[in-house]
Amino acid sequence: MAKNSIRQDEDMSTHSKKEIVEKLFTYLKPFKVKVILIVLLLLFVMLTGVLNPYLLQIAIDKHIINKDIKSLLLLGVFMITLNYIALWASRIRMNIMAAVTNKILLNIRQQLYSHIQKLSFSFFDNRPVGKILARVMGDVNSLQELFTNSITTLIPDSLNLICVTIIMFCINFKLALASIIILPLLALAMSFIETKSRKRWQVYRKKRSNFNAFTHESFSGMKISQSFAGEKNKSKSFYELNKEMMSGFINAVGLNDLFWPIVDLSWGMGVVAVYWYSTKIMDTISIGTIVSFTLYISMFWRPIVNLSQFYNTLVTNIAAAERIFDILDIEPDINDLDATAKMPKIKGNVEFKNVTFSYDDGNPILNNVSFKITAGETVALVGPTGAGKTTIVNLISRFYDTQQGEILIDGRNVKHVELTSLRSQMGIMLQDTFLFSTTIKENIRYGKLDATDEEVINAAKAVNAHDFIMKLDKGYETEVNERGSRLSVGQRQLISFSRALLANPRILILDEATSNIDTATEKLVQKGIEKLLFARTSFVIAHRLSTIRDCSRIMVVDDGKIVEAGSHDELIKLRGLYYDLYVSQYRFLTEGA
Repeated sequence: MAKNSIRQDEDMSTHSKKEIVEKLFTYLKPFKVKVILIVLLLLFVMLTGVLNPYLLQIAIDKHIINKDIKSLLLLGVFMITLNYIALWASRIRMNIMAAVTNKILLNIRQQLYSHIQKLSFSFFDNRPVGKILARVMGDVNSLQELFTNSITTLIPDSLNLICVTIIMFCINFKLALASIIILPLLALAMSFIETKSRKRWQVYRKKRSNFNAFTHESFSGMKISQSFAGEKNKSKSFYELNKEMMSGFINAVGLNDLFWPIVDLSWGMGVVAVYWYSTKIMDTISIGTIVSFTLYISMFWRPIVNLSQFYNTLVTNIAAAERIFDILDIEPDINDLDATAKMPKIKGNVEFKNVTFSYDDGNPILNNVSFKITAGETVALVGPTGAGKTTIVNLISRFYDTQQGEILIDGRNVKHVELTSLRSQMGIMLQDTFLFSTTIKENIRYGKLDATDEEVINAAKAVNAHDFIMKLDKGYETEVNERGSRLSVGQRQLISFSRALLANPRILILDEATSNIDTATEKLVQKGIEKLLFARTSFVIAHRLSTIRDCSRIMVVDDGKIVEAGSHDELIKLRGLYYDLYVSQYRFLTEGA
């Protein structure tokens, strides 16, 4: 999929209606016992309803005409008992159906979430978060009515329609034929509406996805909007996207609303045809037959109305199912190969062999990069913005795969080892520290989920985070807001260091991890960083060159290549790009002072 802006409608793979329906019905398989029970209960209720007109015919033609009060009362008691049992069967069926439907939605949402977690960074690079949320929440919820109706409507009403039709033809062939003469025209009209309607619902769901993406981004960036007094501009954009979504809905639902007038018209024409023909044959049929047949006419068209409603629901929500399967059909770019082995305990030797990589075809970020890092080495990556520094560490973690060349850790190609066993031995700290909406303790424990409270506290103490945590209202039990907005940038970084230390990674990556920390705080955590770097292979990306002077090796990245490598003193003597960067930064700091 091409890169997707908020206002741009999403491109989607196309699925046939048959394919989507077949996929949806696979979610019913784990509940086949309950589905069978629901169907049996429905059949009982249906047969009770079908039997009622016939029993009424018997009551009129046999017992009332013959004035057989006793038999009439017995028949009445039987009908009341039968319908009372049917009422309870219907209630039980509804409860079971609600439980099954909600469980199916839970399974679909869980499957979708689990699948999205397996997708590579490129998937998230190309989609606003709000558009992903629209599929996980709104589109899944839209399937509830579809699953409910598929069992409670499609199966029983189809059987009901067949039974009633057979009974009608058995009672009077010509009257039955008159009642269904309009069905071919109804089928043609519904087929035409379905073809046009599906496209309109696809458009509506895309517009709703755009609206959700914009809303999510707006709320996430509310501080920026208010800081630059951009509320009016955002409100205008909100109104435009809201209007597009509303127009898409009205356009779609307006066509769907044609279902009911067409069905009602067909029903009315069928009833008129039956009554008209009844006047021609009044002398050949009994009053009970006319009464029962009149009731069967309603029973014939009621399932047609219900099936039309199911068809309408299917048309309305098939676009939602299509959007869900569009995500589920995406194969992760980064996959465990068939011959994958678990990564043994990492020593820390890293090698790039002629690595070429690009995010977009034809625009290489790294070009034939080769280097070797020995276990325990601390390597700094420096260079201009966009030179490829972050790309190098992303490839080591196998967030992306190379187009050419190999990346080896302890002599093993990262493509040939299990992803979980690789990444679980690596620690990554980014410039934009992410904290979850839970306690500080649980945010630190995320580095090692089975860590004890004592281990969590010791990790915080090691990076000098313990003191500021204890000054908070509830200490380690303090709840942080989304993304840790209650804490300062420096405090969030310290918690991130604690989390990384607790994980005890074999390879550590610091991507501008100290860039947002002030000088005083940086001195505070420097000892903690030294403890993090000790006895493990580490990659440090930093624009503040003063922080990487003591690294065992500094590699200068420019235009996708390693142009210089060596210690700080060696590179200064070389008087190349590193020297220019260092001198210009030193001058800037001196002049600023």
